[in-house]
Amino acid sequence: MIAQIVNRLVLSIPVLFGVLLLGFMLLQLVPGDPATVLAGPMAPPEVLEEIRKQMGLDQPLLVQFWAYLERMAAGDMGRSLISNKTVTSELVSAIGPTVELMVACLVWSIPLGIGMGTVAAVKRGSLLDRAIMAVSVGGVSLPIFFICLLAIQFLGVYWPIFPFIGRGGPIWTADGFMHIVLPAVSLGLIFIGPVARMTRSSVLEVLKLDHVRTARAKGLSERTVILRHGLRNALIPVVTLVGLQAGYLLGGAVVTETIFSWPGIGRLAVGAILSSDFPVAQGTILVLALAFIAINLIVDILYALLDPRVQT
Repeated sequence: MIAQIVNRLVLSIPVLFGVLLLGFMLLQLVPGDPATVLAGPMAPPEVLEEIRKQMGLDQPLLVQFWAYLERMAAGDMGRSLISNKTVTSELVSAIGPTVELMVACLVWSIPLGIGMGTVAAVKRGSLLDRAIMAVSVGGVSLPIFFICLLAIQFLGVYWPIFPFIGRGGPIWTADGFMHIVLPAVSLGLIFIGPVARMTRSSVLEVLKLDHVRTARAKGLSERTVILRHGLRNALIPVVTLVGLQAGYLLGGAVVTETIFSWPGIGRLAVGAILSSDFPVAQGTILVLALAFIAINLIVDILYALLDPRVQT
């Protein structure tokens, strides 16, 4: 297990390098001049030229990228061109709300998706099975921004039950909990569909295997057979799916945080790109890439725990 984790961490190094290179090159294509952002639109040309020299923007791209790598290796992400705060402090203040949102989304959507898929498999062909699959297809098909707008319209405006702007505080406070409900529900709805569909297919396959028939022949109850002998093996592809969907979920979090004005990494990234705040934008891209790598590492560990053959 430890060797597998170390191997995954070593393989993450070229991935991180690729992310840094891609993020650096993409931001070169974004319209906007960091010197103008820093000095203001009314700054004279000679001042802008001096700022570009100080920032190294007059150097070739290869030199700029190498200097960027050196700063990253030293743990220096630079300062925001807008707020003049360090990028690290901006990221630290935004990571907490994003983690809250992701946890609040996954803590209800994954168990519900697995439960729905299991019930659909057990009740295969019934009206309940078709209703669950219809809900799953709807969750997969509807874009995240449309789900967010529906949630705001019905649960925030028409029936003003939950607030839908900003973060009310930590999730364990009453105001913080009320503020996170709509973003977490909206983001989780796009996750239920794939999990339910994969769980249903996997459970149907596992219930046909010999060890399940043997368990039934021993006289075990159907609930015990499904939960103890069927669902555990059926969860292996579901865990893999959760890891693959992590990137899609992070993309959905960017949209969700922007619509609900949630002060997380996604909203910080959108604001930084729109305002040409390149140091913050590069920092958010790096953090999102690290989050994706960490989620996939956790999925690999869970996969190995569920199926010990993977460790060999």
